[in-house]
Amino acid sequence: MRCIFALLVLQTLVCLRAYGQTPAGDPAGEQLQKFTQIYRYLNRFYVDEVEPGPLIEGAIEGMLGKLDPHSAYIDAEDMQQVDASVEGEFSGVGIEFGILRDTAIVVGILDGSPAQRAGVLPGDRIIRIDTLDAIGIARDAVPGHLRGKRGSRVGIDIVRRGHSAPLHFDIERDMIPLRTVDAAYLTENGIGYIKVNRFGRTTSTDFRQAYKKLGAPERLILDLRGNSGGLLQQAIELAGFFLPRGARIVSTEGRAVKDMMYEAPANGPARHCKLAVLIDEKSASASEIVAGAIQDWDRGVVLGRTSFGKGLVQRQVRLSDGSAIRITTARYRTPSGRIIQRPYENGNRREYYLDHLRDHPQATDSLQTAPAYRTLHSGRTVYGDGGIRPDIVIAADTAGYTPYYTTLLRNGIVNDYAIDRMERERGVMETSYPTEELFIRDYPVGDSMLYELAEAGARQGIDFDESGFVRAAPRMRTDLKALLARYLFGAEAYYRVVNTSADRTYGQALAILDDWENLGRPILEP
Repeated sequence: MRCIFALLVLQTLVCLRAYGQTPAGDPAGEQLQKFTQIYRYLNRFYVDEVEPGPLIEGAIEGMLGKLDPHSAYIDAEDMQQVDASVEGEFSGVGIEFGILRDTAIVVGILDGSPAQRAGVLPGDRIIRIDTLDAIGIARDAVPGHLRGKRGSRVGIDIVRRGHSAPLHFDIERDMIPLRTVDAAYLTENGIGYIKVNRFGRTTSTDFRQAYKKLGAPERLILDLRGNSGGLLQQAIELAGFFLPRGARIVSTEGRAVKDMMYEAPANGPARHCKLAVLIDEKSASASEIVAGAIQDWDRGVVLGRTSFGKGLVQRQVRLSDGSAIRITTARYRTPSGRIIQRPYENGNRREYYLDHLRDHPQATDSLQTAPAYRTLHSGRTVYGDGGIRPDIVIAADTAGYTPYYTTLLRNGIVNDYAIDRMERERGVMETSYPTEELFIRDYPVGDSMLYELAEAGARQGIDFDESGFVRAAPRMRTDLKALLARYLFGAEAYYRVVNTSADRTYGQALAILDDWENLGRPILEP
């Protein structure tokens, strides 16, 4: 058995044999003895041969499943992805791909990546990876074949428009950085926008570089929507960027660990900028630490929807086979004392996550039972009982998301159509719209494109719904333009299209920052 848990069981067996039995009054020892007895009976009498790995892993998952919703077991394969996300890099070739008609097609290439140096181009179709026939390959299988040890080589065969025969590339893998900042740009009136997608080891550095690139704007939108969190230290550093030296950012308390308090170590470079923080129901953990600290110190206006409510400190323990367990050791509190974690019942994960999906009212009457706290600068009221409640609540914009359009999205039709159109018209688009600004300003998504999208859905068995199609048309135009912008110019172009076309929360943040004295300051200093 490779798992540490299994080793502990074996060690327990040795102890039991040495002493003859479990000491009286030792519940943990009695339960471990019970576990080993069951395993031995299964191993001896079960109708088929017993594989210890799946049994032990199942036992671990079952044990952790009886605890809070976030204590978890992560197998060795999944841990590789976790490591890449946290470390901010992985070893590969630097290709962004999509699956179109059962073939992986290159839709983007990272600047300076091995694939770019080798001469791979957007629009190339990958038909072979080393000795593997890549026609019909599953989307999830592609990264596993392209990634590998730094310095190792991978051969790919591609089909390129204008070439009669496949082209072969022999590429040496290298470290590929994972962006933690998706977008950083200035609006026409000088308001900065920075989108942070997670808190990995490079987030603080990535953010500082983005802020510097924008010229240290005096008005800033920090977008943490959809950011599920990450490393505590990175959250502390990002929050500290906006706070004075010594300002408390977060504290932790637990049964078996020492209570801790974390403060801004120095005066933050942006401690005087006018700030709007965007959050939603997918903002969790480190995102909530940052938003909570900004709100509690009255440093910025928080807009959007109540965050997820994941405020548990976890210790990750790596096991001998590359897997790991995450054990909850403490709870987070914001500077004003609010507990970030929303209520849960041990062992009832299904209800916990279902409850998160429900549309909870955020009106005043829903706050009557929530504990009230005072912010640390102006003393205004904020509420606890799970998650960070925005200063300005903006309901999710469901306009255009008709059942018909949602079905197209859920089945990947919209993204696949965008990839298909990009493959057919990339050259024309690049010639007609050589800059991101020109594309965003002038590229039209006409009715013909929308009907082509509907036809693509019909080919996949999705019946045309004229009413749903008409009501979804404005949303479809925005989404298609944003996807095409992304495949031409990168993620930042995607957010510029979506933000300016269909994002009410972003629009409200712009309005507040544009008239801070009348719209922003009264919220923070009532």
